[in-house]
Amino acid sequence: MGLFMVDEYKMVIVVRTDLKMSKGKTAAQASHAAVNCALASKKNNPEALERWMYNAYPKVVLKVETERELFEIKYFADAAGIVNSIITDAGRTEIAPGSVTCLGIGPDAASKIDKVTGDLSML
Repeated sequence: MGLFMVDEYKMVIVVRTDLKMSKGKTAAQASHAAVNCALASKKNNPEALERWMYNAYPKVVLKVETERELFEIKYFADAAGIVNSIITDAGRTEIAPGSVTCLGIGPDAASKIDKVTGDLSML
């Protein structure tokens, strides 16, 4: 019987910093992304969702400076086959309606997500 590595599963939320959202607004937008990704995973990748839940729901929040960077990350997540969700604000409080605020990625294997987001900094 040999040792083997079991990949950790996580979710990443990538937030735009150029919108200058308050901490509360940022938390709400990140929460929307997490919920959307969990629901999408239930439908499209239930095994990843189950592994993520078993690992106590790890989430990491990272940052980009522009909407363009956010969509570049989304492109690579799509290409890697990772569940993801763009969040667009309704515009009821701090920012203009239709503003793209963040991107949820996963849950999926950390090694897979890190290939897409590994160069980004923590928020």
